This record gives sequence, C-alpha cells and structure tokens, in this order.
Amino acid sequence: MRNMHRQVLILAGSQAIFQSISVLIMTIGGLAGAMLTSSPLLITVPLSMASLGTVIVMFPASLWMSRAGRKSGFLAGAVSGIAAAIISMLAMIQHSFLLLCVGMFFLGIYQAFAQFYRFAAGEVVPPTYLTKAISLVLAGGVVAALLGPFLASHGSNLFTVPYVGSFLFMGIMASVGLLLLSQLQMPAQPGETPDKEAARPWKKVISQPVYLVALLCGASGFGIMVLGLTATPVAMKHFGFDLSQIAVVIQLHILGRFIPSFFTGKLIDRFGVINIMLAGIVLMLVYIVVACSGVSWGIFTAAMIVMGLGWNFLYIGGTSLLATTYRAEEKGVAQATNDMSVFIISLLCSLGAGPLLNIFGWKTMHFMLLPWVVSLAVPLLWLALQNKRRRLAKEKAIIPLP
Repeated sequence: MRNMHRQVLILAGSQAIFQSISVLIMTIGGLAGAMLTSSPLLITVPLSMASLGTVIVMFPASLWMSRAGRKSGFLAGAVSGIAAAIISMLAMIQHSFLLLCVGMFFLGIYQAFAQFYRFAAGEVVPPTYLTKAISLVLAGGVVAALLGPFLASHGSNLFTVPYVGSFLFMGIMASVGLLLLSQLQMPAQPGETPDKEAARPWKKVISQPVYLVALLCGASGFGIMVLGLTATPVAMKHFGFDLSQIAVVIQLHILGRFIPSFFTGKLIDRFGVINIMLAGIVLMLVYIVVACSGVSWGIFTAAMIVMGLGWNFLYIGGTSLLATTYRAEEKGVAQATNDMSVFIISLLCSLGAGPLLNIFGWKTMHFMLLPWVVSLAVPLLWLALQNKRRRLAKEKAIIPLP
C-alpha cells in the first residue's frame, strides 16, 4: 500500500511539472509567436505545433509503452521536453518563427507521453481507487497554477531577449521531471502476463457507445478549454492588459481546473459519472455567458475560472467513464485512440483561436461555441436513459413471481 501511494505521488509530481510547463507556454506562447511574426493569423501557430506533435506521436507512444513499459516512455517524453526548451531558447535568440514552431513540436512529444500519467495512476491502484487516483494525479496541476505563470512572467525579462528566461525555466522543470520519473516503478499488468486474455478487435473496442460518449465529451471539453486558453492572453493584450495581469488570470484558471480534482472523484462516486459530466456542460455554458458579458479583468477572470471547473468535470468524468470500456490488454489502442482524438480537436481549436479571434472578435467567437456545448448533453442523456432501462430490467428479472 505504501509503494502504491508512492507511485501515485510520483505521477502526481510529474503531472505538476508538466502542467507547469504547459501553463508557462500557454501564458507566453502566443505572445512569443506575435514577437516573431507580423501576421495576426499566425501568432498561435507555435502553440498549434505542440498539439500537432502530440497528435502524431500519441498513438505510437501508447503502443510502444504497452510493450516497453510506461517508465521508458515517460522518460523519453521528459527528454523531449528538455529538447523543446533548448530549441525554443535558440528561436528567440535568433528571432526565428520556424525554429519556435519546431521547439513547440518537441513539446508536443513530451505532452503525448505526459497524457498517460493519469492512466498509469489507474494501473498502480486497485479498481476501487481508480477514480480517486486519476483525480489525485490531475490535482498536481494545482502546483502548475502557482508555478507556471510565475515562471512565465519572471522569465520573460530575465535576459535581453524576451522570453528566453521563460524557456530556460521550462528546460529546468523538464530536467527535474526526468529525475522524478526515473524513480517510477510500475507493477506488472494482467495484460502483460503469459496467460492473458485475447484482446478484442480494436474496432469493437472503440465503437462501443459508452466509449464514444466518453471520448466525445472529454475531447470536446479539452478542445473548448484550449480554444479559450489560447485566445485569452491575445485578447487581453488587445484590450490593454499587461503580462502580469494576464498571468494572474491564467493562474486562477488553472486553479479552477485542478483544485476540484481533490473532490471530483468523490463527487463521481456519490452522484455518478454522467451527472458530473452534465454539470460540466452546464458550467461550460455559464463560461460562455460570462465571457460574452464584457472585457474587464474581473470578467476575464470569472469566465476562465468557471471554464476550468467545467473542464475538470468533463475531463475526469470522461477519463473515468472511458476506463470502464476496455481490458488491460486493450489499453494501448483504447487510450491512444481517445487521447489522439482529444488532441486532434485541440489542434483544430488551437489553430482556429487566432483567426476566429481576429475575424469575429472575442464575444462572437464564444457565441459560436453554444451549439457545440449544448449538443454534448444529448449523448449523455441518452446514455443515462440506457443505464436506467438496464437497471429496471435487472430489478424486474430478480423479482420473484407471485
């Protein structure tokens, strides 16, 4: 039991480090891109390259780890994070937009492996603790909320060339993550034993209705979050806010995303995963309404906090629901397909953030999200109805005839 807790804490610490880097990049990525290009349509392309790197590497990373083990993959991801920092520092020094895109692509590789920290947490604990372990690992993001914006802001003017210091801090954090992950010890999984049960065809696994609902809601919540988080620093800069004010908004958003992780697992156990995911949809609708109500610092802050909470319910709920749809020997394909889909949507949202903001403006961009968010409730309500019908049929079957 002590070793189980230790491994979950290692994964939570690794998550905190990666999320700190992610928040750092979200805070300055668009601003660094704007410094290296004169086109407003291209400023979020470097951030999009991170999502592209994740999409390309996600599937082979999952398959490789299913054979070579989680630890090998996680270490390779951390090394890619160090490479991303070095390349990005050179990009700023040489004023190279292309080189910054390459650096962010390597960050995407790091991100591809880091996305499996939460799944790994579910593999080191008994099934009854799965939701709580996932929540605890994602709660590592609370550290990121405090550390990421701080490193971004204080590193931005550390050297003569802006943002070089921020990328230096990123490299240091990735190095610490490498050292921490070197202590990880993953237990043997049932799917790794000689007498393992044959895996179902991958098409059968990913075509399950429950799997598809979990994927759709988790990926949509992530995509909406990426769109809002990518556009917010650029929009706030446009409305006259400085980097320190932007950093605080991002910081509070990250706290809104990850502080609930300490109790989301308990809420799911008490109210059910579908109800928590529906609550996430409601919170996303509240986010849109608040974001469209003005452009003051308080409104930006409130909108981003509510959006973070909605993301938490949708993402943890989706991950928990997804974990019920596959066996250990099927995890490679099942997890990779889910997370690759998540980052394809994230890539599109990241690429679209700049043009949508430039063409339609902050408010109209959010109004356009309404049909997407509302439509997510339909498959969840359908799934809830199916579960109720199965439960009633089961109760009827066990009632003895008079």
